[in-house]
Amino acid sequence: MEQNLWLLLSTMLVFLMQAGFLCLETGRTRSKNSINVAAKNIADFLVSAAVFWAVGFGLMFGDSVLGLVGSSELFFGDTQNVRQICFFLFQMMFCGTAATLASGAVAERMTFNGYLGITLILSLVIYPVTGHWAWASAYMGQPGWLQTIGFIDFAGSTVVHSVGGWVALAAIIVIGPRVGRFQRGLRLPQGSNLPMSALGTLLIWLGWFGFNGGSTLDLNEQVPIILLNTTVSALFGGLIAGLFYYVKHRYFDVAEMLNGIIGGLVGITASCHAVSPAEAALIGMISGIIVIYGSEMMVRLGLDDALGVVPAHLMTGVWGTLAVAFFGAPSMLGTDLSVWQQIGAQLLGIGVIGFYSFVISYLLMRLLNYYVPLRVSNEDEERGLNVSEHNANTELIDLLSSMHQQEKEGNFTTPVPEEPFTEVGQIARRYNQVINRVKLEIGERDSAINQFQSSEKRKSAILDSSMDCIVSIDHQGHILEFNPAAERTFGCLKHHVQGRNFFIMFLLEKDQQQALDSLEQMFTLSQGLLLNRRNTMQLQRSSEHSFPAEITITTTPLNNGLITEYTLHIRDITRQTKLQSRLKFLAYRDPLTSLYNRTFLMEKLNEALNTAQLNGLSVALLFLDLDKFKKINDTMGHKAGDELLCEVARRLNLVCREADIIARWGGDEFVVLMSGTIDQALVNARAASILEVLRESVSVQNKSFNIPTSIGVTLAVGTEITADKMIQHADIAMYHAKQKGRDNYQVFEPEMAQLASKQFNYEREMRENLDSEQFYLVYQPKIFHTKDNVVGFEALIRWAHPEEGFIPPNEFISIAEDSNLIIQLGEKVIRETLRQLSQWRAQGLIIVPISVNLSGKHLISEVLVPFIREQLEHFDIAGHYLEIEITEGVLVHDIERCIQVMAEIKSLDIRISVDDFGTGYSSLSYLKRLPLDVLKIDQTFVQECDVTEEDRKICATIISLATSLDLNIVAEGVETQGQLEQLKSMNCDVFQGYLFYKPLFVEKAAALLISSDAAIEVID
Repeated sequence: MEQNLWLLLSTMLVFLMQAGFLCLETGRTRSKNSINVAAKNIADFLVSAAVFWAVGFGLMFGDSVLGLVGSSELFFGDTQNVRQICFFLFQMMFCGTAATLASGAVAERMTFNGYLGITLILSLVIYPVTGHWAWASAYMGQPGWLQTIGFIDFAGSTVVHSVGGWVALAAIIVIGPRVGRFQRGLRLPQGSNLPMSALGTLLIWLGWFGFNGGSTLDLNEQVPIILLNTTVSALFGGLIAGLFYYVKHRYFDVAEMLNGIIGGLVGITASCHAVSPAEAALIGMISGIIVIYGSEMMVRLGLDDALGVVPAHLMTGVWGTLAVAFFGAPSMLGTDLSVWQQIGAQLLGIGVIGFYSFVISYLLMRLLNYYVPLRVSNEDEERGLNVSEHNANTELIDLLSSMHQQEKEGNFTTPVPEEPFTEVGQIARRYNQVINRVKLEIGERDSAINQFQSSEKRKSAILDSSMDCIVSIDHQGHILEFNPAAERTFGCLKHHVQGRNFFIMFLLEKDQQQALDSLEQMFTLSQGLLLNRRNTMQLQRSSEHSFPAEITITTTPLNNGLITEYTLHIRDITRQTKLQSRLKFLAYRDPLTSLYNRTFLMEKLNEALNTAQLNGLSVALLFLDLDKFKKINDTMGHKAGDELLCEVARRLNLVCREADIIARWGGDEFVVLMSGTIDQALVNARAASILEVLRESVSVQNKSFNIPTSIGVTLAVGTEITADKMIQHADIAMYHAKQKGRDNYQVFEPEMAQLASKQFNYEREMRENLDSEQFYLVYQPKIFHTKDNVVGFEALIRWAHPEEGFIPPNEFISIAEDSNLIIQLGEKVIRETLRQLSQWRAQGLIIVPISVNLSGKHLISEVLVPFIREQLEHFDIAGHYLEIEITEGVLVHDIERCIQVMAEIKSLDIRISVDDFGTGYSSLSYLKRLPLDVLKIDQTFVQECDVTEEDRKICATIISLATSLDLNIVAEGVETQGQLEQLKSMNCDVFQGYLFYKPLFVEKAAALLISSDAAIEVID
């Protein structure tokens, strides 16, 4: 029954290839032929399947006549058993595949009757006969003549794909190329929908698993390696085809990459059962190269293969069949032939099948073409086979008809129909937009004529109502127009100034000559007033009081350019100038502390660096961050925080030089810029003095505080470095000062930047790959007394970086904590742990509880308990099979919230343990309130418990405490027999450590569950 089910599943997968070929061909052909392609594919399968049922299967697998052709099993299905019917269905799908290949090569130019004729030729005369030669024994046990000489074609590189390719080649030669295919300067489009072709290729790839895997006719141990080899060959076929095409043409061609994938699939088909994955990769690479250069050879020979069937199926099929002899393991081939004998057998099979397939199909097609033309007319080909063969209109044809109707009637008021969500619909929408814009432009032109007639009336109103001064002058500077705003600004009426020289009357005496020179040169000189520019200068009123003004000069040529007038647009900017001065002052100062701000600091830093590089001087930066500011701000309010920041600013002014630039960078960060003749000793001394002055207590709202500060120091001595880079170095050094325990300064070293970059890259890669197989779980057993008694596991996350190898957890978990990835990391561990428990249970293993470690952030988050509840329900795992471990240090933060969350976890029947107990500062009063189940003795106490009295007493105390609180005890880090005996003597029962097991991969953990004597109950 299992064999039949596998064969039926493989049959369905191979049938899925028909959908794949349909998508592939539809996407690779032009839209005017898409309906024809769909109809052709359906008809191909219908005809080939019907012929194969009636005659083809019997010719291929019936009682053999001299090993040449079968003679029984016609009109299949009356007397056969279930196994034989499953085999028949599987082979029917193969026949349909070969038929689809042959007709796809001549798409877009063959009549529909021609498609059916080719399908009849292949499924009746070609495919069954060649299949009998190579595969006859698969059904009746009687071998074909090629089988008797040792010819191997496991799943049909030659019998299916090369046969289909030979028939396709014959059809290409008989029918000829598409119109314009090889016309110089004309390039036919690759298709109407390449994404559809890509989908088709993926469906074909999926179906190929049934194609190759089902050829075993049984779900046996060969199937996994066959599927792996199939995948590997396809991968490298696509990659190499894309790469070779890119090297030659400098861009990636999607169609060639898809053909490369198919070439890889075809190439491995004959030998997928008898080669290693590395050999499959090599077969796929060579297949990809064959596809690229085979396609170019077809073009050079003037053979128009619409879908690349010949290179992707025929040529790679020949190569794949030869590869059997080159790479096939003799033990898997079962022919007892030497390599050269096998090569001879393969060449003979390729030759005779190719000769028979090509010659017979070519002659029959010639004969058929004589009576029934196989090719459509040039006119029908240009019109598209959808219409000529099926009388089926497309969206594009409907669009062109609507546009022609508009042209004929001269009526553009009615838009053409728009089909939503299609490319043609987008063209129609854009066409309607163009027509609407044309109508709009015509309307605007008519409107502009009317508007021009009234524009002169508006000019007077504009001049009179404008708040800016508008003064018209002639080419000598004499005033022609003087609007009311000019009268108010300059303090004189129009009739008093009309005809007088504007520059003599209203410019300061020192500027008059330069302005007159500019007027003489039509305001084009580089000095003085410029045309069409905002010119700023001082003007004077009639009262001889000056004011800053912005002057824009435009020109108006009259009488064909013989006379030139100028218009001066003048704005009094006294108020704006004062405002700008004030804004400039505010732009460079922090309004709270009155220190310089970031903008001013960066300007001065750039200036200092430029000066230092020219004169060999030094520039130093001290980047300060207040260590306790947030706590003060949160507990006492922002007003107290502001007072503290002002006090810091005052103290910095006291301790720094007058030449130093002190700036507030933002929040509680400050920067001190030092430049000139300075050295590292001076900079270090300044950092030390700042720390000293800030350590002095400060009183805020009648409470005294200290202000511990972390300082990053960087020094540049005459080197080329950017301001941003110096800030970055100082910030990195400050971060290291915080890591060193805060309240200190650190001088930047290049290694710090490297470490920061490494941590940044780790964080980015974790964010991108957290759900990938790079992150996996290992399981460290918990032992009850002896090694054979496993009572649980601890799930531990590991990172196998693809380039750097194994990354220790202490490196990436701290980064996850800082970047808030720790919640995603914890959820992954919980989800994978429950998935593994579910899988073990499905395998029939007796499962034991698994503990997972949670961070403090995750514990007090709002998402933890709903997530655990959801995952338990999803995997149908009881809560007592999951144990949550938290470190003792978590309990010092928001203990009330911890107690609340832990109670919710306990309601799910989940055990809770405190990890690393004894290393933190948790209160015993809190410990009594916590809903705990387990205390884990930290390995720092276990390591010397058998040799050091102090550690022995600590362990005994923890065990005694746990006993009094009715808690279980687990000792972790047990590595020696002495430690084990000592802990047993203290009544500790459960252990974890390298003495028993290191963390195990999932396979070894499962094996441990099988072999363990006590993996059945939780020790309460």
